[in-house]
Amino acid sequence: MQSPATTPTKYKRVLLKLSGEALMGETTFGIDPQVVVRIAEEIKEVHRLGVEIAIVIGGGNIFRGLAASAQGFDRVAADHMGMLATVINALALQDALEKIDVYTRVQSAIEMKEVAEMFIRRRAIRHLEKKRVVIFAAGTGNPYFSTDTTAALRAMEIKAEVILKATKVDGIYDADPVKVPNAKFFPEISYLDVLTRGLAVMDTTAISLCKDNGVPIIIFSIKGTGNIKRVILGEKIGSLVY
Repeated sequence: MQSPATTPTKYKRVLLKLSGEALMGETTFGIDPQVVVRIAEEIKEVHRLGVEIAIVIGGGNIFRGLAASAQGFDRVAADHMGMLATVINALALQDALEKIDVYTRVQSAIEMKEVAEMFIRRRAIRHLEKKRVVIFAAGTGNPYFSTDTTAALRAMEIKAEVILKATKVDGIYDADPVKVPNAKFFPEISYLDVLTRGLAVMDTTAISLCKDNGVPIIIFSIKGTGNIKRVILGEKIGSLVY
């Protein structure tokens, strides 16, 4: 493994939240290997700066529990299926990272010792201290909780300085910018404003957790190459929830 670079960074320990859809690229389902490789390369570049990185990935590219529940699946069963989808994505990203010499551990909230460690907070922190990337899979292990809430919870458990939520849009708007061309962009917004306006940033449980514990959230586009590094270096891109 290459030694860390000396470029100063704004953050030393971060929680990166990736949506499952981010792994699809331009496809409509599943995982685009080229996209996974690109994201892994970006994570490696940040990792080389000495930043401790934990990751939570959604599973919406494979199975979305809430949507399946609306179609007639039992909600608990559907959510468990969604959790397993996040494990698939976590293993895909781990494979891509280790192929480029970034030591990675997957920790699952559901026991499956053949493919991942069980989530143990102190072990996760130790991995980060040893400069391993840690990917948290299977959500919280409980139904009715999203991977957004998982990201907020794990960020607090590992004492991350910030949650970086990489999405398909470049920040927070008061309406869908694809459907509403003149939608208002928010470079900065408070937790309370997000909640009262009902903005689709993260679910209300995740926002409330971050608000109560003072963990900032930066929403930015994963489509722009190098954006993860730009955020880590302190460039003002995307939207800050504070």
